[in-house]
Amino acid sequence: MNRYDVPDPDPGEVSDTELVVSDDVLVKAFALGPGAELDAHDHPDSTNVFHIVEGTVTVIQDGDEEEIDAPGVVHHDRGVAHGARNDTDERAVFTASLCPMPG
Repeated sequence: MNRYDVPDPDPGEVSDTELVVSDDVLVKAFALGPGAELDAHDHPDSTNVFHIVEGTVTVIQDGDEEEIDAPGVVHHDRGVAHGARNDTDERAVFTASLCPMPG
């Protein structure tokens, strides 16, 4: 039942994998190597929730930034620009759950 399997990224790299894909939700895991960044983007038709599960992630939301330690949860409303960065020397991992499933 456990689908948590995240590739280990190199420094500056982002690894991602789809953990759950169904008709109404997408859950992806992102592993950020030291210095890596997931560029800010938005999902106009989906709510996005980050679950920080390892390390510390600098979350970018609508131009604001905050360091979130694991365990942590961040809610992004539909259409709000969001991204993530790893400013530490260790890998950081978070999942992103999108609902409804983006088109």
